[in-house]
Amino acid sequence: MQISRYSAPEFDPYGDARQTETDDGWRAPVATGPLASVVALPGSKSLTNRELVLAALADGPSTLRAPLWSRDSELMVEGLRALGTRFERMPGTGGFGDDLRVVPADELLGSTTIDCGLAGTVMRFLPPVAALALGPTMFDGDEGARRRPMGGSILGLRALGVDLDDDRRGALPFTVHGTGRVEGGALEIDASASSQFVSGLLLSAARFERGLDLRHTGERLPSLPHIEMTIETLRVRGVEVASPEPGRWQVAPGPIRAIDVHIEPDLSNAAPFLVAALVAGGHVTIPGWPAETTQVGARLADLLPRFGATVTLDDDRLTVRAPEPSQGGGRGIRGVELDLSEAGELVPNLVALAAFADEPSIFTGIGHIRHHETDRLAALVAELNGLGGRVTELEDGLRIEPAPLHAGPWRAYADHRMATSGAIVGLAVPGVVVDDIASTGKTLPQFTSLWEQMLA
Repeated sequence: MQISRYSAPEFDPYGDARQTETDDGWRAPVATGPLASVVALPGSKSLTNRELVLAALADGPSTLRAPLWSRDSELMVEGLRALGTRFERMPGTGGFGDDLRVVPADELLGSTTIDCGLAGTVMRFLPPVAALALGPTMFDGDEGARRRPMGGSILGLRALGVDLDDDRRGALPFTVHGTGRVEGGALEIDASASSQFVSGLLLSAARFERGLDLRHTGERLPSLPHIEMTIETLRVRGVEVASPEPGRWQVAPGPIRAIDVHIEPDLSNAAPFLVAALVAGGHVTIPGWPAETTQVGARLADLLPRFGATVTLDDDRLTVRAPEPSQGGGRGIRGVELDLSEAGELVPNLVALAAFADEPSIFTGIGHIRHHETDRLAALVAELNGLGGRVTELEDGLRIEPAPLHAGPWRAYADHRMATSGAIVGLAVPGVVVDDIASTGKTLPQFTSLWEQMLA
């Protein structure tokens, strides 16, 4: 596998996926036999983008080792660069590109524009940073980004006294008129639509003059593990964080320590490869699996056995083995009933897996993923049913019933998780054509080469 070009000065966020598409899309390769593969993965997007923000606000230069290089992380780098942060690329240690030295600005300066693309972390993590800059910062993004919820960030910053102009849209585009300081203090927001509203405020809160005492007012809070990840990254950098009760977080004002940090492999990006073992048969191993982590993808080790897989962790190598085929000719994949409210990013790949189960499956607690890169519930229903599936949308989830699938197009909706779900289906259904496999460049530019390597 060629990886040297990911260290090139000009980084292509779409990687080799751009070259593998034909005029009508990417023809998903079919598995011709059981798998026996080891798939190494680049760094976590969630960790990389949190560490980039903290490094930009730290009290000195930090080094990120084995960071993710993808469209989302490139957008974060460019957004922070626009506010005055300096970045120096260094020879890489992770095998997927350069390491990165981050040098905070002496003074954050606005009077700039930040492109959020379709990255929720950029559109929700950087406005509080821009509020600490001097001058206006205009935020915009892809067409789909303008449909993503931003109310928690916008209303939260306004309640802290930040001048923010969104023409009453509650969404992108908007302008943050930074004054170089944010007073901070007590704040209530409704983060029901996204835990990133909470994380975005917490990441900058130590730089607020009074810190932050943040309380969530909504009935539910999705993706709580991502907030726990944010808290852990803050604590490692010496920030005093407390959660005296559920739905409340307190960050004391103070310095954010500069550190060298190694980014773990992205465990959510491991999902399509591990799921592939169940669909195609055989086994897949992911090296570098951490013994302890705040990543949501770690839950795959507990979730996949529910479908019948055997999961083993030997040192830092996690292996998933397919179940024995059923006597009735099925793959032996069991139906499940799962509440995935804390693991929404795993849903598209797990739904693709459930489409090959011998029994019906029900996923609940996932109404919030209607507001991710696309409406993932509607998209999964449309694409699987378009190939002959029997998927029903529920108020906060999906029901998947066994049905034979056939060839046809698979729309990705510019959503990397939908694109990889199409690849999963294509393992067992000849003739599946994904219209936008390059969308995997959002978090995994090497997806197609790694997928083909796994099948080889």
